[in-house]
Amino acid sequence: MQNDQQEKAEIDWGRDGLPVSKRFGEGYFSDASGLAEAEHVYLAGNGLPRRFRPGFQVGELGFGAGLNMLTTWRAWRESGQKTQLGFTSFEAFAMTSEDMERALAPFKPLAAIAREFLVAWQPGAEHLRLDGLDLSVVWGDARAMLPLIEDQFDAWFLDGFSPAKNPTPSFGRATCWERSRATPAKAVHSPHIPLPDTSADHFQRSVLRWTAAPVLGESGI
Repeated sequence: MQNDQQEKAEIDWGRDGLPVSKRFGEGYFSDASGLAEAEHVYLAGNGLPRRFRPGFQVGELGFGAGLNMLTTWRAWRESGQKTQLGFTSFEAFAMTSEDMERALAPFKPLAAIAREFLVAWQPGAEHLRLDGLDLSVVWGDARAMLPLIEDQFDAWFLDGFSPAKNPTPSFGRATCWERSRATPAKAVHSPHIPLPDTSADHFQRSVLRWTAAPVLGESGI
């Protein structure tokens, strides 16, 4: 189903074969170490898989090619969980299935689970249920969409392009990190759950601290 709020991601491919956003001039992954970074920043940074439990819910800003989702879903399965992992991601710019497949191809440890996902995935889909995964993708500007979400998340993955590369004329600084965008995250996030920070950027850290949630020192690798 095509969402009216959804725009197509415009992709270039770097010499290393990894996707680069034409719109923001930045790569979707940290070179070929994207999988290791997802495990280090988002899983370890949230105390996962140790904190997994039945009914666990993850919220994410920036779905991209689904790398963080696949990494988390694989960890969920490998941890022996028998119920569904809830994973809700907010994304404004949708990759095509072909671009997603190409983007994920370098991450060989995810090959099997990526195939399982891509076979079932339909561009523009809002919900997908697979073995051990309930995925929801909320298309559109997260500033508008986050206040509509009533779920309480057990972990947040604050992904997305850096503030310097993701400016917005209407709000200054950056769509992904501005104070107004952090407000709904505060509303749906327990202050006792850590928020891993992927950047040393002072503005990003100040926004995360403003949410009243602990900011872990995990950074990119």
